[in-house]
Amino acid sequence: MGLIARAVEAAGIPTVSISIARDLTEAVGIPRALFVKWPLGHPLGEAHMPAQQRTVIFDALRLIQTAPQPGLIAAPGYRWRREQYAEPAWERLRTGVV
Repeated sequence: MGLIARAVEAAGIPTVSISIARDLTEAVGIPRALFVKWPLGHPLGEAHMPAQQRTVIFDALRLIQTAPQPGLIAAPGYRWRREQYAEPAWERLRTGVV
């Protein structure tokens, strides 16, 4: 996935990946990544937890707007099954307010 992201970035399109294996993400050199320390196969979160899943997607999209340079791996510190998630503020993405 990282090689594809780098090729897309080279064409001028910003990318962000959601990673559950930080060591592999660092080794491949993905341009931007959101690292979640969750079980394999669950990069967006738990099943039947739409607010949690939308929060991950929102933060990944926001990372495209806010990452100061390629190579950033953000780790927002989500906790598996120990956190309540509210609906993200989607209007912040549209207005560019982060």
